[in-house]
Amino acid sequence: MIEAIRTDTGDTTDETGGASIHTADEVLRALDAAAVEDAVRKAAAAEIMPRFRQLAAHEVVEKNGPHDLVTVADRLAEEQLTAALTSLLPGSLVVGEEAVHADPAVLGALRGDAPVWIVDPVDGTRQFVHGDPGFATLVTLALRGELLASWTYAPALDLMAVARRGAGAELNGQPLRPGSPAPGAVLEVAISHYDFTDDEQKRVLALLETDGVAPRPCGSAGLEYLHIARGELDAVAFSWENAWDHAAGLLLVHETGGASGTVAGEPFRIAGGNALPFTAARDAATARRILGLLAAAD
Repeated sequence: MIEAIRTDTGDTTDETGGASIHTADEVLRALDAAAVEDAVRKAAAAEIMPRFRQLAAHEVVEKNGPHDLVTVADRLAEEQLTAALTSLLPGSLVVGEEAVHADPAVLGALRGDAPVWIVDPVDGTRQFVHGDPGFATLVTLALRGELLASWTYAPALDLMAVARRGAGAELNGQPLRPGSPAPGAVLEVAISHYDFTDDEQKRVLALLETDGVAPRPCGSAGLEYLHIARGELDAVAFSWENAWDHAAGLLLVHETGGASGTVAGEPFRIAGGNALPFTAARDAATARRILGLLAAAD
């Protein structure tokens, strides 16, 4: 069964049985979305764009292999965003890609009761390092696994997409309404890049190489979700579940009428533990088709 993106909401009461300090509606009412957007733009302007096509060799480091890179821009932008976002919403926490790399225990905040900012300072670091403008800064606000608001900013392309739970999504201030793929059209699908997949993942994703589907390796995950929200791509099929790569885009796709699910037919859980691969698509029918093909691997 495929359904519109939803995630575990978790317990909404404290240990004494009373009302939780935070509810999703309370957090959204306290949210100054314009201030968040300003913080994202300022971090990119201060720490990312001055280094675009200007990186020195010592400012680029491998994390887990030659294709998994981190730059000084990633680290400094995440530090600036962490300070800015937590000041905008007192009591909130940050789960950032670089913070988790330094201390995996940081991920535990996704299962806690405090509002959490999920941050990928430079999504598409490889593109950034090679001077390709296809990278983005991703910020999502979540509470007990529920995605509340997201910002997808591609500074080199001057694109800012904002989504808010139940209120739709906009790109540069204009509503996003991608609609469904045309009947009978070949589905354009971005899949996990071959450089980041093992043999078994490649075998499963190869099931999309069939009539009526045109898979291609993905670039920045955040921008692939934006392509769906703009109607430029029909679906993604990904074999990894890092929250910072997917949270912003999943809310963006949902708020433009899309759907998602895992190969087990379950909603994607932002805190992890998902059956993989999973998909997000322009509509539920497309999501069902993609997952049906992938499920044939079993």
